[in-house]
Amino acid sequence: MPAPTTSPAPTSVNSRSRVLVASLIGTTIEFYDFYIYATAAVLVFPTLFFPSSDPTTALLSSFAVFGAAMVARPIGAVVFGHLGDRLGRKGTLVASLLTMGIATFLIGVLPTYAQAGWVATALLVLMRLAQGFALGGEWSGAALVATENAPKGKRALYGTFPQLGAPLGFIIGNGLFLVIGALLPSAAGADPSQPSDAFLDWGWRIPFLFSAVMVAIGLWVRMRLVEAPVFEKTREAGLVRKLPLATVFQNHWKQLILGTFFMLATYVLFYLMTTFSLSYGRTAEDAAVPGLGYEYTTFVLMMIFGVLFFAVFTLVSGPLADRYGRRATLIAVTAGILVFGLVWVPLIGLGTVGVVLWLVFGFTLMGMTFGPMGALLPELFPTSVRYTGSGISYNVSSILGAAVAPFIAVALWEAADGSPWLVGVYLSSMALLTLVALLIGKETKDVGLDEGEGGDASGRDEALATVS
Repeated sequence: MPAPTTSPAPTSVNSRSRVLVASLIGTTIEFYDFYIYATAAVLVFPTLFFPSSDPTTALLSSFAVFGAAMVARPIGAVVFGHLGDRLGRKGTLVASLLTMGIATFLIGVLPTYAQAGWVATALLVLMRLAQGFALGGEWSGAALVATENAPKGKRALYGTFPQLGAPLGFIIGNGLFLVIGALLPSAAGADPSQPSDAFLDWGWRIPFLFSAVMVAIGLWVRMRLVEAPVFEKTREAGLVRKLPLATVFQNHWKQLILGTFFMLATYVLFYLMTTFSLSYGRTAEDAAVPGLGYEYTTFVLMMIFGVLFFAVFTLVSGPLADRYGRRATLIAVTAGILVFGLVWVPLIGLGTVGVVLWLVFGFTLMGMTFGPMGALLPELFPTSVRYTGSGISYNVSSILGAAVAPFIAVALWEAADGSPWLVGVYLSSMALLTLVALLIGKETKDVGLDEGEGGDASGRDEALATVS
């Protein structure tokens, strides 16, 4: 009697909870690290690292370092994308998280300009570049962990979990700054909108040092991951590319361009609502360039309330994108962003209620546009170059959008003598560019993630990026 045949042992797979937690916790930590810098860039860095007799110049200098990280992000996308497409997602994600964590911790122990002069500023720039480099590899890896392990018909829903890290990181980071500010209040008679001496001396360092704890938790979760079957199939079939970057530019350049512009309005809205709004909200009404004049704690609490809508509608966007398609959902949301930019002044003119509505509407649109990107950008590329392609699109858009958005916004705010109407028009203009890209692009909802692996993937290119 012939010997019974035995089936090969099943390949280890990640459980649903492991996938969702691993994709969520890493991006939460990464965005936490990024947000605490953004908050410090407004609150303390102009004083501690960019001293100037002109507050606007100091603020713009601090934002310039903020933008430097965005320039570093495409470099990180190329390096980590290469590693992720060649060696696997798991190890690359661990490396990006470690890089971000170390850079953030070191910011917390830097000397100030008063202590070390230009060396302190140079070190801050270096650490900020390291943060941007790390985040360039983090997002696409987290998105791939979620989408490559997602069940059929739920890729957009799974893809919202790494996106959810953005609002959660904002709430944790800014909430921690609020607690520290409350424990270290300004002295009696001092301007309550300005940080206290103790906060400027050492209090601001605590959120940066605390990131070490969060990174340790994130590493523990990610070390338990196994590679997704779709990547293992690519590796076993010998389809791993020697130079993923070259393959992306040669065979998938249309997707790169479209993906970059898909993200443009998202990035501009993202940093206007989280960074520019904090400066505009805190600046006194009688300043040379007037703002809304809110006390720091009050305005950040209003922002956190708005960010709750960001979190909720990030999750809401996933099922909508799975049901109606990524393209249709984003076209509707982007049209909403375009209109939103044109109604800034009427909304803000309604007083505190209007400012709250401005924040709620802005962050709601942010969740609706950011959520589907976790599935859309990875779906543009085949497995062998997915880490590289989605990462480059996502992070090149950070230069066109986020790197310059705070700087442009401050300049437009100043040009309009304190009115934000030009900033709103800028947002609407960027939304129009994204809307054009979405109208040109094709739907990706039903594209299999392992399609188009052979040859030049021309079939996939034709399905996804043929110009109408």
